Amino acid sequence: VRFGKSLRPIRPPELLAPGAPMPQWHGPGWHNAAMARPKSATHDIKRDAILDIAAQCFADRSYPATSMNEIAAACGTSKARLYHYYESKDAILFDLLDRHTQRLLAVIAQTEALAQRQNLDDRAALHALVRAFLQEYESSATRHAALLNDTKFLSAEADEAMAGSSPRALIVNRQRDIVAALTRFLKRAYPTRLNSNNQTALTMLLLGMINWTFTWLRPGGPMSYADFANEVVAVLDQGMG
Repeated sequence: VRFGKSLRPIRPPELLAPGAPMPQWHGPGWHNAAMARPKSATHDIKRDAILDIAAQCFADRSYPATSMNEIAAACGTSKARLYHYYESKDAILFDLLDRHTQRLLAVIAQTEALAQRQNLDDRAALHALVRAFLQEYESSATRHAALLNDTKFLSAEADEAMAGSSPRALIVNRQRDIVAALTRFLKRAYPTRLNSNNQTALTMLLLGMINWTFTWLRPGGPMSYADFANEVVAVLDQGMG
């Protein structure tokens, strides 16, 4: 999808490669009306693939130092074809963070539903959330790195398509929603430990343990993400229980 000045997705005039399948867009203002074309045998890059490759470029070189030419080269396509999906690097960053923050909010909702279905107590629900977050981080490390490092590069100008908000404000507000949800889980799990004076500090303590795993915890290393999740749960229970 290509983004205009308002960062709203508009239908691209052509795909990255002739005969490539029509991606299933999920952005605001788009309706999935187009039928998929047969897959190309040689060149099939979709939006999610572009975002994953761009996130890796940002992690390797930093967002400011990465160009559209470099993203296109990493995708194995031309800059001109990349522009059929995204009008700018800013649009790529916004879509990347938009999707990632929506995914994290979905993880929270799914954990709430799981706790209700399985009748988990509040402490077990928090433990399930920690494990779910770390499972998600394992498969989206570079996207999460972009969220923590690059949100500040989003535009702060109001956008009519976002009800007068800005791309940066939208993502920051979602981050605040994630933090608030984690605080609710903590307060329910350890009601005698958290209070109005320390709840923010203890929430940030937990986030500090899990949010920066992309800097040191490597898949295939001596400790898995699942093993680390168990360690975090143990620290919570021994330190707050």
